[in-house]
Amino acid sequence: MRRREFITLLGGAAIWPLTARAQQPERMRRIGVLLNLTADDPETRARLAVFLQELQKLGWSEGRNLQIDYRWSVGDMNRIRKNVADLVALVPDVILAHGSTIMGPLHRATRTVPIVFVSIADPIAGGFIESLAQPGGNATGFTSTDYAMGGKWLELLKQIETQVARVAVIRDSRQVAGSGLLGAISAVAPLFGVDVRPVDLRDAGEIERDLTEFARQPNGGMIVTTSALAQIHRSLIITLAARLRLPAVYPFRLFVTGGGLMAYGPDVTDQYRRAASYVDRILKGETPADLPVQAPTKFDLVINLKTAKALGLEVPATVLARATEVIE
Repeated sequence: MRRREFITLLGGAAIWPLTARAQQPERMRRIGVLLNLTADDPETRARLAVFLQELQKLGWSEGRNLQIDYRWSVGDMNRIRKNVADLVALVPDVILAHGSTIMGPLHRATRTVPIVFVSIADPIAGGFIESLAQPGGNATGFTSTDYAMGGKWLELLKQIETQVARVAVIRDSRQVAGSGLLGAISAVAPLFGVDVRPVDLRDAGEIERDLTEFARQPNGGMIVTTSALAQIHRSLIITLAARLRLPAVYPFRLFVTGGGLMAYGPDVTDQYRRAASYVDRILKGETPADLPVQAPTKFDLVINLKTAKALGLEVPATVLARATEVIE
């Protein structure tokens, strides 16, 4: 063989493996998504749209290099446990989980599958992580609020209706955050001259009975704390607040766009955007143990002036000036 032919053959042999590798399809990665609302809930669609858009910016596309398995739990603990078992059995590369109601069973089911959580009030008290800076296990993510938020909600309620002297606090007593936020509200209640009554979230009938009984006496108001059940029953809670003429403060914007009076809390959709970056980093080899849990960076104060007018309330200009969104 002539020297020139040998060099040509050798060069071709060196290039062939590179060409073959370039033509190989991308490795398909798998994400599990566990959510606490229904698939057709507008809030679900908005959150997932942002999450998927951000993943696409980072180079991940469903059907090309990413397979996503969705499960919808809607507050039913039996269904949550089944969905958790189904997803863990698939051994995904990472699971995105929303809220403590889902995160509890999920964390008990696996200590190896990486988890990115969103909208959890107290992941340390829940036992999901060791510390915010160094989660230390297989889970990390984004907190929804801190207990100091309870005092802020009460302050806003008194600013929008100074006559409030009694406050029903709607909470899920099965969650750590439910008790923590109730405690925070109760601690500052004497400073605002109000009495606090907890209303537990269990089922629609009990919510209606408790709030109807509470509203029999005058000067009542309502605070709804963070929980999956509050979001699931939000239409009922908003309807009861209007019917019973209870000024109310909610934790998330979706309550106010649904007809509630006022909300102050983190932008959950923004947390889904930020969660995509953590999913990306885990898919590229980082571990949840080394990714610090992050606090909210964006907060919304949303006021529904149509609802205020129906309740006979005039929202102070100082409160309106702080609002990030006013619905008219």
